[in-house]
Amino acid sequence: MLNFYQEIKLLPEEEIPIHFLWSKVYQQIHLGLVEMQDDQGRVPIGVAFPEYVQGDKYSVLGGKLRLFAEHEATLSQFNASHWLARLSDYVHCTSIRPVPEKRSGYATYQREQPKASKERQARRYAHYHNVDYDTALSRYQGKSQKTLTTPFIRLQSLSGGQTFCLWIKKTVVTEPSGITFSGYGLSATATVPEF
Repeated sequence: MLNFYQEIKLLPEEEIPIHFLWSKVYQQIHLGLVEMQDDQGRVPIGVAFPEYVQGDKYSVLGGKLRLFAEHEATLSQFNASHWLARLSDYVHCTSIRPVPEKRSGYATYQREQPKASKERQARRYAHYHNVDYDTALSRYQGKSQKTLTTPFIRLQSLSGGQTFCLWIKKTVVTEPSGITFSGYGLSATATVPEF
């Protein structure tokens, strides 16, 4: 059970938009979470986006991030203020607090991977099956392509340096489960409390 949390509020300004701040803040949070990984890549801290809004055409993360842990000492050891020190003018970190008894439910926040475009899928198919591109492309004609409506944070890969989008999907669930998360604080199965 995740019993403690710390909230981080982003403070965008006219010249520094919120999506830019999310990139900088989440990159730092990710660096800190990676430092806490065990041998299997599991992290004892999960994240939530309390202002997350799901829509039919698009969704937004809002301007707050919550870090959750089973023990207060875990969040103290993580030391979010340390990881966000160079962004201190643009974020506000609360003290570590107990999760309120009254909750509205639970949710999972997980990474969602968009399907590649038909053209990219065709190039890959042609390469791996030794057929020409047009033949491979014909396999994907007529298939509808799902567009993601989930919000994302643009990050930079620590290993390769390339920029990528971390799509974050929220699912509301009825029962709490699990307390281990990825290096992004996300999990398809471990829940965080909603309040």
